[in-house]
Amino acid sequence: MKNKRLLWQLPFLLFLVIGTIWIIRNQDEAEYQDNKGRIFGTFYQIKYQSAKDLHQGILNELDKVDNSLSMFNKNSVISKINRNEDVTPDSMFNEVFETSHKISEITDGAFDITVAPLVNAWGFGFKQRTMPDKHVIDSLLHIVGYEKVWMQNGKVCKMYPETMLDCSGIAKGYSCDVVADFLRANGVENFLVNIGGEIVTSGINDKRLPWKIQVTKPVDDSLSTQSEVQTIINVTDKAMATSGNYRNFYYKDGKKYAHTIDPSTGQCVQHNILSATVITDRCIDADAYATAFMVMGIDKAKAILDKHPEIMAYLICDGGNGNYDVWYSPSLKDKIQK
Repeated sequence: MKNKRLLWQLPFLLFLVIGTIWIIRNQDEAEYQDNKGRIFGTFYQIKYQSAKDLHQGILNELDKVDNSLSMFNKNSVISKINRNEDVTPDSMFNEVFETSHKISEITDGAFDITVAPLVNAWGFGFKQRTMPDKHVIDSLLHIVGYEKVWMQNGKVCKMYPETMLDCSGIAKGYSCDVVADFLRANGVENFLVNIGGEIVTSGINDKRLPWKIQVTKPVDDSLSTQSEVQTIINVTDKAMATSGNYRNFYYKDGKKYAHTIDPSTGQCVQHNILSATVITDRCIDADAYATAFMVMGIDKAKAILDKHPEIMAYLICDGGNGNYDVWYSPSLKDKIQK
């Protein structure tokens, strides 16, 4: 009986082995697609190993994000909320709103999706560059603050109708997660999603090696023409986002004003941190924490990182005389390639 049972199982085992070899072989032979374009006012590049070109499906997912979170889309959910229209947010908005609120609490308000009026006042949003006086800043601080908006019965409630929501500090990261989830749902295991410098990776690249991502030096470059490499980090199966004050800034009366605004003071931050790169499991978190660390400065950022070892960061500070001081999470040491 035992020999008969073994003879019956042999064809099944043979079929299993052959099937496994066929799957691995086909996966190895599948080409890497390379989809590129512009979205949300920035560039995107998505490389993934698949026999099928999934570009149109990817664009459909990004359209959903745009229809939910874009302030430049007059018909988006967030635009309707900012106009105080009666609208029930979709699942994308709800996820971003909930995550934003959580990270706002953790960072003591350093990350805040209600900061848009202050950003505009300083000339980094929809308005021309101006120098807001104390009266203007104080009046805007009255309507700014993550605790002044909340969800109730599936709707967004505001303490003040003038309060605006702006997810630009988290939406690109979330978009990367949306595309990554779409690729996984379509059986793709090896991919890199890059939307405006926010990144999600999985598996291996087309050279059968782990994904390695460059961190650029934070050289003042308002035209985005320079990209000198500061370091290279292995970010396979992780998400990475970088925030810095070296691309979006202006000078007035010899003083530099960068786009990072402290929601608690209404002022452009002036500390010496130049660039914050954050690595986490989800890009929505990496994007928000990178923004928050730029607001907080290095000491407060380190305090957050000490409490949350699941978050890794690479921070570049102004060391004076054109030099840089670098600090990074101890858990990043084995991932830094250069």
